[in-house]
Amino acid sequence: MAEKHWHLITYDVRDPKRLRKVARALEGYGTRIQYSVFRCRLDPRAMEKLHWELNKLMEAEDDLLVIPLCPGCAAKVPTHSSGDQSDWGQPPPTFQIL
Repeated sequence: MAEKHWHLITYDVRDPKRLRKVARALEGYGTRIQYSVFRCRLDPRAMEKLHWELNKLMEAEDDLLVIPLCPGCAAKVPTHSSGDQSDWGQPPPTFQIL
């Protein structure tokens, strides 16, 4: 199983209808931090799937910025805003049933 990493994803979508669709798609992958900023903990396969979905929804005039964060950088993100910004550090290990 591939290791998951935090990504900070922000977008600027010109059309309100496309904007809602992009936001809905990202809500399935992470947590909204601000209006058009999400934090997502994804493995490479999920990141590829998200890029594919967003590519289908967005147009050339829209902008997307994906910033991968190393574990050390993610742990340094301050969490003092009013949004749901619980711990950005590494979550406790989970078990995988094979």
